[in-house]
Amino acid sequence: MINLDGYSLTIDDVIRVAADYKKVGISKAALEKVNFCRDYVERVIREGRTVYGLTTGFGKFSNVTIPADKIAELQENLIISHCTGVGKNFSIAETRAAILLRANVLAKGYSGIKASTLQCLISLLNKSIHPCIPEQGSVGASGDLAPLSHLALIMLGQGEAEYQGSILSGAEALKRAEIKPIKLSAKEGLALNNGTQIMTAVMALNIARAKKLSLTADICAALSADSLLSTPAPFDELVHNVRPHKGQINTAKNLRYLLKNSELRDSHLKCTNVQDPYSIRCVPQVHGAVKDAMNYVKNVIDIEINSATDNPLIFPEEDKVISGGNFHGEPVAFAADTLAFSISELGSISERRMEQICNPALNRGLNAFLAPRPGLDSGYMIAHVTATSLVSENKTLSYPASVDSIPTSANQEDHVSMGTIGAIKARNIIENLSYILAIELMLATQAIDNRKLKTSSILEQVKDLVRSKVKPLDKDRNIGQDIKKIKQLVDSGQILEIVNQEEQLKL
Repeated sequence: MINLDGYSLTIDDVIRVAADYKKVGISKAALEKVNFCRDYVERVIREGRTVYGLTTGFGKFSNVTIPADKIAELQENLIISHCTGVGKNFSIAETRAAILLRANVLAKGYSGIKASTLQCLISLLNKSIHPCIPEQGSVGASGDLAPLSHLALIMLGQGEAEYQGSILSGAEALKRAEIKPIKLSAKEGLALNNGTQIMTAVMALNIARAKKLSLTADICAALSADSLLSTPAPFDELVHNVRPHKGQINTAKNLRYLLKNSELRDSHLKCTNVQDPYSIRCVPQVHGAVKDAMNYVKNVIDIEINSATDNPLIFPEEDKVISGGNFHGEPVAFAADTLAFSISELGSISERRMEQICNPALNRGLNAFLAPRPGLDSGYMIAHVTATSLVSENKTLSYPASVDSIPTSANQEDHVSMGTIGAIKARNIIENLSYILAIELMLATQAIDNRKLKTSSILEQVKDLVRSKVKPLDKDRNIGQDIKKIKQLVDSGQILEIVNQEEQLKL
């Protein structure tokens, strides 16, 4: 069980809960902080203080004081009125990640929520109730108001949720799972729907997947380089030690490891070719820059998943309730945009390597488009076109969402992050990249099959794994099915498992 304390959750923990359904609890120390903070909230209410979100309306209505006997209704109205999301729902994994992150924020003990409300949230995870949360409708400040409200609505016994493969009403889902709906008290509505947990949940899953695809891209590049009889000289560590970007150094090391003792490479060490195109020669510089960008993104998400991001924040020991701006998604929005445009570059340079493989003027003795019978067969001509289409789509998706801002709530919330839009765009780019790398794998393995010599032992194992799913192309066939199969292989992580047997690829 993962016991939440608000401070030590990791991205790996998020994956274990989101994808592997790991059970979740709350630490004793965190529970004590939650109760201590709640006691303080109750005292503030008894004393009749005017405090934003506790005894006032929200946003532009912050100057409206709410009578004590209407505070519970205020909190429920907040959740119900903010359920305005549209579009398709977030995936179950993304939804589970968001619930987990929301619970972890509340476990920090600065939100004023009741322990029973937090336990209800955790029960959604442990009993696999997954609220239907539409993707569209958040501007990323005050955090993810609309999607988080859809999440919280289930706890009230309203809305819709997925449970055991069926979409049910919130009331029916709770009933079947034997969870009682909650009644919200002062501050609890804000505690549930104010923060960055939707965009951060999507980004936590994004960065985990992007890291794997980054290493897979190194494998694709090594296969393509060997299939094109490229010189290994640009990967020499002497080159990279004098420009010591960590990602560049690690990528070059990965390539040296992947190409070690390749028969193909050794067969042309003394050839006259001294320079390859940039898509081969500059793999360490390009893939490495992506790795460095991803490490920045990971650092942001590591911080955000353990941050208090609702408003107001409550500091009982200091006797303060402070209305601040931790809900603003700008740090995550920048991270999302950085991941989007950087991971897009892996697809862009991959497509250029495919052009080298397909073009008979460039591929050093291979048939055009690797067609077994050129003219009668088209080979991989249109598979390359598919890759170019995905690369171009990724370029349009790479425009940063965070540079846009539309004032909302009668100019009370006059600058917003669009972080959730950025996180979704990054996720879509990653999905496209998975297909692009699958196509490069398909072309590179076919190109190596068409050479007389073998590649390195590690890459031969990768090729054999691909061949266990897709046979060599001996005449035209429906290669759309081949792409799907190899893409599933890429997503499964099996390729990385083979490569990492002897030595771990480095980010």
